[in-house]
Amino acid sequence: MSVLATVLVVVQLILALIVIVVVEVQSGKSAGLSGAIAGGTDTYLAKNKSRTRDAMLARWTKWIAAAFMVLTLVLNIVL
Repeated sequence: MSVLATVLVVVQLILALIVIVVVEVQSGKSAGLSGAIAGGTDTYLAKNKSRTRDAMLARWTKWIAAAFMVLTLVLNIVL
């Protein structure tokens, strides 16, 4: 295995661990659903929903998962 392939495999393993951690840290979606059904969508906190910790973690999950998928395709070509 070449040095490039070894480095890419190590980076992929690190990305996989990061994805696992970020997904596990997120709160469950059922907590937000019960607030929406109860009429909690008109509160002050709901207006700043894009700045919450869960929104940030959701964005990180999307970007890291996309990087993981691209790296998987690159590794498929390299190996």
